[in-house]
Amino acid sequence: MTFPSAVYLLCAVTSLICLFLLARGYARTGVRLLLWSSVCFVGLALNNLLLFVDLVLLPEEVNLVLWRQLTSLVAIGVLLYGFIWEAD
Repeated sequence: MTFPSAVYLLCAVTSLICLFLLARGYARTGVRLLLWSSVCFVGLALNNLLLFVDLVLLPEEVNLVLWRQLTSLVAIGVLLYGFIWEAD
């Protein structure tokens, strides 16, 4: 395993840990901003997994850049929506 692929996997694991901690915090407190943040980290973890699959596992002819960008856009969009929704 090369260094970049290890970094990609560590980023995915870190996103999953953040997702778990945020979801656990939401289950304990019921603060909706934690819910929006945990949904955001679902998308970010998926983005990191797609990055690993795209750059390490698949051949160079296959390109998942569009899917990676869409998952990150949706994840940040959900978080932004949560910030706006909870601002009231």
